[in-house]
Amino acid sequence: MAAIVATVSQLNKYIAIRIRNDEKLRGITVKGEISNFTNHIKSGHYYFTLKDESSSVKCVMFRGNAVKLPFVPENGQCVLVRGDVNVFERDGVYQLYATSIEPDGVGALYLAFEQLKQKLSQEGLFDPAHKKPIPRTPAVIGVVTSPTGAALQDILNILRRRYPIGTVKVFPALVQGIEAPQSICRAIRAAQDTDCDVLIVGRGGGSMEDLWCFNDEMVARTIFASHIPVISAVGHEIDFTIADFAADLRAPTPSAAAELATEDVTALSAQVDSAQQQMAQAILRVIAAHGARLDVFRQRLDALSPSKVIDMQGSRTDALLEQLSQTMHARLRESEVVLMKRMEMLQALSPLGVLLRGYAIAFQEGKALRSVAGIETGDIIDVRLADGSLRAKVEAVATVERNQNG
Repeated sequence: MAAIVATVSQLNKYIAIRIRNDEKLRGITVKGEISNFTNHIKSGHYYFTLKDESSSVKCVMFRGNAVKLPFVPENGQCVLVRGDVNVFERDGVYQLYATSIEPDGVGALYLAFEQLKQKLSQEGLFDPAHKKPIPRTPAVIGVVTSPTGAALQDILNILRRRYPIGTVKVFPALVQGIEAPQSICRAIRAAQDTDCDVLIVGRGGGSMEDLWCFNDEMVARTIFASHIPVISAVGHEIDFTIADFAADLRAPTPSAAAELATEDVTALSAQVDSAQQQMAQAILRVIAAHGARLDVFRQRLDALSPSKVIDMQGSRTDALLEQLSQTMHARLRESEVVLMKRMEMLQALSPLGVLLRGYAIAFQEGKALRSVAGIETGDIIDVRLADGSLRAKVEAVATVERNQNG
């Protein structure tokens, strides 16, 4: 039998046809480790090699399938690649044309979650330093969620019972499906131009796929950029999403978010009553303290006031006058006693006293006569007696001789 002579192109084409017609090589799943991974930015195609301990095979995933992957493949990942084996005829190389890639042992969604979480964490989106405080008593509470979902009704019921003084503004958004991330971002951005004090973003429970829109990078960045404090409320307590890490506060459920966003009005009322009582007591204490100080100042003022000084000086003057009066009376009494004694002495020495004892005094021309010298017979003299006076004419003058001792 003569040998067949074929061109290179014919050979490659023949092998490609044989491989395409092999049903075992269509929809095959191959397990291996990724290496030489290339993300062709312009085309969006993925090129990589899948290898095990002893062999390798080239793989390509075209853009149409690559955009559907929830994660970006990385070198060193163990994966399950599903696709068709075919020949690239130009180079005579067979390749695995991948239609899907799944992590081996780890779900694709979980891997995508971890990759995005690590990326945003390294950028600082989850840093506690960026977390805004949640106001205790918000006047306006914004809610980004489905307007027909049970989560909204749960939130409204909690707020009506717990915090009826607040106003609720709902920003409708899709919370499931391909279009949900953009819808959530639009609603959050719309809330930025309102008077909302706090924003609740979330939905009720569901599968990981149902909640996946809250693991979207654009949603996380929009939450981080919000100037309004954001509380994430996605699913149940066991559910964690990227939105929970980007938000200022995570709530385990939508109902819990309504509680974390507000204070219990009953407790607030009790706190207000207690504060009023404390304030009233504090005011009374301040008034009492100032009243006591006022009394001290009043006493000091009274002690220094002109009227008080006048009263004190008046009392002192009265006391001095009284003392002066008593001293004067005492001096008068002493003087009276002395006077009486001297009067008695004077009385004893007075000529009148002598007259009372039966003696008389003779006067001539108003002068008392102490001697008969110069008196002649016929002179007129006046005689003073105790009870009157006499005018007499001298009829005789006699002298009395004194002894030399007398």
